[in-house]
This record gives sequence, C-alpha cells and structure tokens, in this order.
Amino acid sequence: MDATDTKILMLLQEDADISIAELAQRVNLSQTPCWKRVQRLEATGVIQKRVALVDPDKIGLGLTVFTSIEIADHSGQGLQHFADLVLAMPEVMEFYRMAGDVDYMLRVVVPDMNAYDAFYKRLINAIPLKNVTSRFAMQRVKFTTAYSLTPAAPVNQRSSRL
Repeated sequence: MDATDTKILMLLQEDADISIAELAQRVNLSQTPCWKRVQRLEATGVIQKRVALVDPDKIGLGLTVFTSIEIADHSGQGLQHFADLVLAMPEVMEFYRMAGDVDYMLRVVVPDMNAYDAFYKRLINAIPLKNVTSRFAMQRVKFTTAYSLTPAAPVNQRSSRL
C-alpha cells in the first residue's frame, strides 16, 4: 500500500458512495487506475465490504451493553462451542476473545432492559459460564468506523546521560 491507496481508503471510509470519478479526482489519478486500485484493495481484503451505517436509536435499539465473560471450559472444543453460540446471537454486534482477567468481551445492542434480560438468560442457560459482568452505556460520546490512516508521529527518544 502506498500513499495513494491510503488516501483512497481515507476517502472511502468517509463516504463509501463516492463516485469513481470524484475519488479519482481527489487522489489525483485518472478513473481507470483509481478503479483498479479500489478493485485490488477489495480483492486483497483490505476493503472488506461497503455498508450503510444506521442510527440504532432511530430503529428502536437504544440500549448498548458491554458484557465481559469468563467461561468455565477452556478446552478447544469448549472455546469453539461458546464462539458458535455467540455468533448465532443477532444482538451481539462485536465479539472479542480477550487476554487478561476476562475471556470474552461482547458489545450487545438491544431495545431495552427487558430485551437484554432475555438475551442474558439465553446466554447463561446455553452454556456453563464462570462469570458474566454487564456494563450499560449511558451515552455514546464517540462512534466511528473509520480507522486512522495518518502516519504516527515519531516517538522522541530520551538521551541517556549518566
């Protein structure tokens, strides 16, 4: 990936509906080479897909819950069984296996507390869990799907004077 690819990605993260003509003009390429770069970024999996972002409040999904889980069975089969179970739950928007004091972290989005309670009961009844902790978001202060593609500033190295 070069600087032009990075600029293409930055622009597509802002607006995936941008036309190839406008995208090409903004990255200083003609349309065909720009289109080929976008196709290559898609073919190599850098661009996974293009989606519409929906406001969860406007579709009745106003409660976001961060759920940390410690599982009881850490065998390969136990981990896979838990992953398969959670992957099938549509309320789970993000699902991470963690290092540290919890095994998994979920971001769950539901209409309200009753819906979360139903989700929670399905979760704990489906598989033996060691611990489940839920944290309820009161306000979404920042939300973005765009990754920062600007180069990081170099870290100043301390001089070692003894």
